Amino acid sequence: MNIDIINFEKQYTKDFYDLNVEWLKTFFYVEPFDEDVLSNPEKYIIDRGGHIFFARLNKQVVGTVALMPLGKNGLFELTKMAVSTNHRGYKIGQKLMQYCIVYAKSLGLPKLILYSNTKLENAIYIYRKYGFIEVPVEANSPYKRSDIKMELVF
Repeated sequence: MNIDIINFEKQYTKDFYDLNVEWLKTFFYVEPFDEDVLSNPEKYIIDRGGHIFFARLNKQVVGTVALMPLGKNGLFELTKMAVSTNHRGYKIGQKLMQYCIVYAKSLGLPKLILYSNTKLENAIYIYRKYGFIEVPVEANSPYKRSDIKMELVF
């Protein structure tokens, strides 16, 4: 399977929204914060110095992930990772995560954080495989569904 990973372009805004909403509705529900970010990725991610990447298979977008800046201290959240239903199980999510880790290191970021839910056992396994460790979830977490926070320190 020949997957290429590309940077955000405006033409992929709908793919970013659709992939994430499909994933959220499969496992949880779309929270107001999700809707804001997914509907306005340039405002919430790109314009703030963040990055969105897409996995393409034969020119078709099949996955996405974002590095979203949190505040102004160089902290980024690995977030909004989703792979289309028809393409799950091919390690596309792992390719996207690996790409983000390498990219974050190339930027000289000190670490990445992510929020997840322990019911997503496969995802938690993969995060640990890539070196993420569990840290306490703050009381004002941006996501109601998250019951685990993890970080990868470089």
